[in-house]
Amino acid sequence: MAYDYSVIGKRIRKAREDKGLTQEALAEQLDVSNAYISKIERGRTPLNLDRLSELCIVLEETPEYLLSGANSSAQDFLRNEIIEMLEGCSPEKIRLISQVIRPIIEYKD
Repeated sequence: MAYDYSVIGKRIRKAREDKGLTQEALAEQLDVSNAYISKIERGRTPLNLDRLSELCIVLEETPEYLLSGANSSAQDFLRNEIIEMLEGCSPEKIRLISQVIRPIIEYKD
């Protein structure tokens, strides 16, 4: 399985921000440079298992979430994936997506 390190980096950045940590504070806790944290968050450098484990502890996240976006259930995973896809969309594109999915959501089985 190939991992998209830019997506993993976005999850790490979000988890860091949710914890109220700066890149500098996270770097200090992990005993690494700010530049290294920046490279991880931009998907420019892969993580080894030891570093992933350290990040999970500091950020209080699971490896499953950081690697694949999965929380406690498959349903959460899919919701998170959809939300991540929408984050970079323009308002016009979001309106179009809404027009496409509304009939699907309103469809009665």
